[in-house]
Amino acid sequence: MKPRIHVLTLAVDDLERSHAFYRALGLPSSGIVGYEHVGDAENAAGAIALFQLDGGFFLCLYPRTELAKDAKVALSSTGSGEFSIGHPVATREEVDDILSAAQEAGATVTDPPHERPWGI
Repeated sequence: MKPRIHVLTLAVDDLERSHAFYRALGLPSSGIVGYEHVGDAENAAGAIALFQLDGGFFLCLYPRTELAKDAKVALSSTGSGEFSIGHPVATREEVDDILSAAQEAGATVTDPPHERPWGI
């Protein structure tokens, strides 16, 4: 196996709201696709939001209930801090701009920006 990741799928509670949030941050998407694939109690439905990013990477948003069915695992309760996504930028001003866009899109900033000892 080559050391690479091309797809990251996030489990979300509200697909439309989550899609709108990432679009408001400027991620390109052709919308939510796969509504025609209806699931049932055991098989996952197909509606998913896809964002094709630089380098051939895809960020996908998939309903939490459907991702659990697709992976054949028990649906777990939601929680925070389970995972983070990073977006390095060149300047402090870009950090401020991104946080403003995130807040306008509905995010809650839980900690103001600050530098860490390792330089991030």
